[in-house]
Amino acid sequence: MSRVTAAIDAARAEGRGAFVGYLPIGYPDLETSIEAAVALAEAGADILELGPPYSDPVMDGTVIQEATQAALANGFRLRDTFTAVRAIAARVDVPILVMTYWNPVMQYGVDRYADDLLAAGGAGLITPDITPDAAADWITASTRTGLDRVFLAAPTSTDERLQMIAESSTGFVYTVSTMGITGERAELDAAARSLVGRLRAHGVEHACVGIGISTPDQVHGVIEYADGAIVGTALVRALRDGGVSGLAGTARSLVAGTPR
Repeated sequence: MSRVTAAIDAARAEGRGAFVGYLPIGYPDLETSIEAAVALAEAGADILELGPPYSDPVMDGTVIQEATQAALANGFRLRDTFTAVRAIAARVDVPILVMTYWNPVMQYGVDRYADDLLAAGGAGLITPDITPDAAADWITASTRTGLDRVFLAAPTSTDERLQMIAESSTGFVYTVSTMGITGERAELDAAARSLVGRLRAHGVEHACVGIGISTPDQVHGVIEYADGAIVGTALVRALRDGGVSGLAGTARSLVAGTPR
């Protein structure tokens, strides 16, 4: 069984939804980003989502863009992804997904990327800008290595597209709560609930909702109908403003919203 699926099922068995926490690798520097990820896991995150900085982050909001640009300016290199995953996996027993745009994977080599991620202890990839019909090489490599492939579903996705996503995803389907870039929002789009229902109709057993979730109440609201809540911007802001200890405090507060 997928480690990611197992983590979601373990949370469900405890009467709660899974908490998926995102942090950029290399922010504010590589070592601190490793310590931050470890602290996030120790604060109760069920799954870690780590984002290698990218020069053209079309899906990221201002807070995450500023963090990733700072990491690039501080000398982040793609190979640091595997260094960070290896260091974190050695310290916490929480599945680590890498949230990456597709171009760096292509440049690195799909099979090489999969092999190096597996060797470092990673659990799979979340790929926001590639769809299953364009991901044959990744589907082959992930099947060979046992890595999870998490594709995104949006409220605008057609039923045909959702069926393809359902058939191709492993671990969970990343369910986009609202159209637009990442960031905190006062109210989550009601379309997320409808989208999870549509995914269930296509056979999806594990759906986690992300984009715009920033408070324990919002986490709790998502958990009413989804298998997990994904939080990024609120955690990155906490790390920026309060360091690792501030991040840990914010994470504990958000995790408190996961019981059903």
